[in-house]
Amino acid sequence: MKAAEFRDMTLDQLDDQLVKLKKEQFNLRFQRASGQLESPARIREVRRDIARVMTVAGAKRTGGKV
Repeated sequence: MKAAEFRDMTLDQLDDQLVKLKKEQFNLRFQRASGQLESPARIREVRRDIARVMTVAGAKRTGGKV
């Protein structure tokens, strides 16, 4: 997802998205360890999406501009 899509979400939606992404990251790590990972690039995408969500959520909480 793009950062602009995250900016349009509310804080509750961002928190839900963060939980979802963390679960996906956890599952991807298990797939990599067991040799069943189909797309290694997805790990990087999820990690970056987590960072985007955390950045936008932090800015919204402090009232800053992202």
